[in-house]
Amino acid sequence: MADTDIAPENRAQKTVAPWWQREDLAYRGGRLHLGSTDLAALARKLGTPTYVIRARRVAQKAGLLHRALDRVGLDHHLYYAIKANRTPQLLSYLAGQGLCGADVCSPEELIHALSCGFREQDISFTGTSLSAADLEILGRFERIAINFDALAALDRFGRAHPGRKVGLRINPDRGIGYGGSQMLQYSGAAATKFGIYLDRLPEAIEIAKRHRLKITRLHFHAGCGYLDREMTQFAAVLQESRRFTEQLPGLSEVNIGGGLGVPHRASDRPLDLDHWAHTIAQAYGGTGLTVAVEPGDFLVKDAGVLLASVTYRERRKTVEFLGLDAGFNLAMEPAFYDLPCEPVPTVPREAPPSRFTVVGNVNEALDKWAEDHPMPPPEEGDVIALLNAGGYAAAMRSDHCLRGAARNLMLLD
Repeated sequence: MADTDIAPENRAQKTVAPWWQREDLAYRGGRLHLGSTDLAALARKLGTPTYVIRARRVAQKAGLLHRALDRVGLDHHLYYAIKANRTPQLLSYLAGQGLCGADVCSPEELIHALSCGFREQDISFTGTSLSAADLEILGRFERIAINFDALAALDRFGRAHPGRKVGLRINPDRGIGYGGSQMLQYSGAAATKFGIYLDRLPEAIEIAKRHRLKITRLHFHAGCGYLDREMTQFAAVLQESRRFTEQLPGLSEVNIGGGLGVPHRASDRPLDLDHWAHTIAQAYGGTGLTVAVEPGDFLVKDAGVLLASVTYRERRKTVEFLGLDAGFNLAMEPAFYDLPCEPVPTVPREAPPSRFTVVGNVNEALDKWAEDHPMPPPEEGDVIALLNAGGYAAAMRSDHCLRGAARNLMLLD
């Protein structure tokens, strides 16, 4: 039965707002809307699976970051981490708004950002395991901010381009991530591939002197998805980074990376941006350094959904399975990082909630969207919205089992 055939009296009446509901993502007349768009009606026209992202939400969240940093008196730059969602329409929209630059991590991302309208001087590059070919391309762009995370890359670039201004990506030896997840921490107890450790900093300084390179920026990125509960860890990361800045008197900018998270579960609380900004100001206020931030997830993740259709409902042993026409290859984070994309009916039916294991159409055991998940029982053909799919979904999708086909739509309202 199509959702348009469901009589109003048979639609679920929401007496308690879901934890994820907000002004621009809510049920209106028993139908889920993102902005002014009826998502079930949209899915009927475009088909599923379809990624949908609301550009205005992204711009609004960039504005929230600017205002929080302004309130604590920090001179700052925002660079959107385009690896989170590199949809050309979205990048061109952000470039046109002028709210942020672009953070890129490969030469192809650099060229992609330029092609979408970002100016060279508004791009920050921080890559890893850079090849000779990578460095040759980077050397052509004198106005981008390049941060090197390895002594070898710094030395090779210095030999080819002596006298240039450069940045160093350092490893503060402390990590941070959503719920303490080790998978989401880029630094910490174990050695990682990211950045120059404090004991090797003198060598980096010597390499720079040898090639007359001017180290004007420091960059670090300790992990992803952090919320208020991780603020103590965040403060420790920032304080550890000061041990590096104290040895680099020529700095003009410190780039604290990204990693700001959004709620994924009912138990999560949104990041308090004033607390976040105050924590940064405690470490870097009064230093005279510009603070750069590279948000990705925070800007785009909760601005997007992945629309999918129910393919079957079937009990196996004691488990009620609900199949969708979208698999984990279209949004890998639930399977890889335990960052859920909560399944939500776009037109809930009037019935007591049941519990489902929601699965996709990829021939792998990892292909689960949710287990023991409560929702009004959908029927075959109903449209389900998978929340928090605006970041690291379309950008990381694969064609595994040749199930990668999906449409991509940007909303401006």
